[in-house]
Parts: sequence; structure tokens; C-alpha cells
Amino acid sequence: MNAASSSTSIDVHALSKTYPGGVEAVKGIHFDVDAGEVFGLLGPNGAGKSTTIGMLTTTILPTSGTARLGGFDVAKDPIAARAIASVVFQEAVVDAGLSGRANLELHARLWGVAANQAQDRIADLVAAFGLDELIDRQVGSYSGGQRRRLEIARALVSRPQVLFLDEPTVGLDARIRHELLDLIKSLRDRFEMTVLLSTHYLEEARRLCDRIAIMHEGRIAGLDTPDRLLSALGEEILELRVEGDGLAALAALRASGIAGGDAFAIGSTLTVPLHGRNATDAIESLRELNQVTSGLATRAPTLDDVYLRLTGDRLPEAA
Repeated sequence: MNAASSSTSIDVHALSKTYPGGVEAVKGIHFDVDAGEVFGLLGPNGAGKSTTIGMLTTTILPTSGTARLGGFDVAKDPIAARAIASVVFQEAVVDAGLSGRANLELHARLWGVAANQAQDRIADLVAAFGLDELIDRQVGSYSGGQRRRLEIARALVSRPQVLFLDEPTVGLDARIRHELLDLIKSLRDRFEMTVLLSTHYLEEARRLCDRIAIMHEGRIAGLDTPDRLLSALGEEILELRVEGDGLAALAALRASGIAGGDAFAIGSTLTVPLHGRNATDAIESLRELNQVTSGLATRAPTLDDVYLRLTGDRLPEAA
């Protein structure tokens, strides 16, 4: 069942959510996601990512604007929208008292999957997710990473057109995160679906996503492919620390032509995209301005620089 007439799986227009007390969690955002695309919502806790996913999965009613999954309006036709989507929330939803297999079988029955078809799907998912040695054990004995794999497998029993992953690796150690990222990366090709992923890990977003929407205080501050977001800062940046007011120093660098409009200051640290300018010439110009600097270094830009430039804030490091 799909009412869409194009290749767009998710269509969001002027979507907003204001909670009681006037708290604006999401402020009129716009984006669309093509069928088969892995799309990321990147931002810290409180940026509006989970509220956005809640509205798209019909668990939170939008205050205004529209959102459609496969052409179905999530507010006006929530049952149809739910029928083509699955979601893996931050919090565990599998029953710890049941075996992994029982969890998958229960989910299949809830979705109306025929028994013989469910067994075939479960066998396929168990193999794909490396659950062979775990599937008949009680879920309460699983590690965090094992439970996360089961939760994603559970979401796929219904063969959704759109899969939502809300902070799927939060709380996992580095090795388990790495393994789970490899698994998530294979989902699109293996199961032919659209994936919308929310995360506050820069590495995760760049590794998995075709495009990224950077969310900040309920708005989308930037949206593009990871490579295009990076290329906007050029191939090399100059990073330095100054004495005194970083914003005043940045203004002086811009006035002298050393820094462009995409340079930014966080405290006393300045980040200056060079865009082909010679770093040595830029440093010499700083000396001519009698600007006292330290920690001078040139390097390639990172997604962290993109996020800092757009939001003025730094995302937490991955575990």
C-alpha cells in the first residue's frame, strides 16, 4: 500500500511542535527523503531530532505543518502511515522475559504476517543480524549491543518501506558501536528501504548517511551530503588562538581579507577556511596586524567544523 506518486518516501513541510508552556521543540522545518536514501538528523540532545521522529512516526501530533510517509499524511491518515514504517526508539521495547525468537514471532503476529512467511523472515533476519546463537535465549541475558541488534531485526519483520532509527548506538561501547554501524550500513541494500537516522555522533552521520540535516534549537541549520557540507569550507583551514576577544580578532581578520564570511570564532579559537589562499601568507598578514596568536595549525576541515560554523556549539564525542 503506497499513495506516493514519486520517488519521495518522506516529505516534510513547515513542520512544527510546541509543547504546553510554549516550548518550541521543532520550528517549521522542511526536508524530503528519497526512496532508498539514508538520511540523517544530526544534533545534540534537545535539538528537536526525537520530536521530529515522533511526529513522523505518529506518536507525537504536530502543532502545524505537514509530514507524509509514502504519500500518507501522518496526522490525517496515521494508520496508513504506520503501515509502511517501523521505528527503533532510544529506549528498549523488546520483552526481556521472552526469548529473542518469541519477540520476533510476537511482532510478526501483531503486524499480521502469515505464520509461514514470518518464519522465513525471522530465519533471514537471524542470519543477517548474527543472532543464531542468541535467538532462543531469554532477552534479559543479552548484552546492550545484542539487544540493539534484536530490536532492529524486530523492526524489520514487517518489511517496512521506511525505517526510523532514533539514536541507535547511544550507550554502546566503541567496539559494539562499530559493529552495529556496519550492520546498519548494510540495511538499505539488503532490505531495499529508506532509513532515517537521528544521531549526535559526527562520525556516525558521515559514515552512514547520503545526506545530513543539521538540527539546532528546533531548526535545520544546514542540509546536504557530508562531502558537500565539507567542501563548503574548502580543502584547508587555518586554526589559531588569539589573545583577548576572539570575535574582535575575527572582525579584524575579515576586514584585512585574511578571513571570509565562513570563518568563525569559538571563544579565543578562530577557524579560518583558506579557500586556496596560502597559509604562510595568512600567518604573515596576522603578524602585520600585530595580532598575538598561538597554536597555529593548518588541517583539512571536518564535519565538526561544519557543525561549529552553523551552530556555534560542539557535539559530544562518541564513546
